[in-house]
Amino acid sequence: MTEPLRPTLFLDRDGVLNEDLGYVSRWEDFRFIPGAARAVRAANEAGWLVVVVTNQSGIGRGYYTEDDMAVLHARMVAALAEEGARIDAIYHCPHHPEAKVEAYRHPDPPLRKPNPGMLLQAIEDFPVDVARSLMVGDKDADMEAARRAGVRGLKFEGGDLWAFLRDEIS
Repeated sequence: MTEPLRPTLFLDRDGVLNEDLGYVSRWEDFRFIPGAARAVRAANEAGWLVVVVTNQSGIGRGYYTEDDMAVLHARMVAALAEEGARIDAIYHCPHHPEAKVEAYRHPDPPLRKPNPGMLLQAIEDFPVDVARSLMVGDKDADMEAARRAGVRGLKFEGGDLWAFLRDEIS
């Protein structure tokens, strides 16, 4: 039996879920954007999937490791869960054209936004209703990835994430 399609809230991480302080990789440096947990919880309660799609070139640049990022993401997910909010999946792209770590160097990484690879992978992995889904990002690259994946994009320029999304999630 096939699962029914569900609207999905795609969220960029830095600048949307947390303050973008530049290559955030340690919990000590992580600060949620106001209203982030409430927005995620509201999407959960409305039956939406919530998927984080985040470029993480700091890995390819050698600033931190995939293990460091996994530890940070586990803490982030746990902190959101304490607020009754659930992240269904996190997709990341450590690749960058100028990565110092050879394994992460790629001239045009298909997963790296503005390419739509992370969104398309989530659409393949989950029962995503593309027509009713939404990508929230703080950069033009996020909006381009959304457009190329066929998902409506909203550019978040700061403030309270719940106030920004209140009328979008139902």
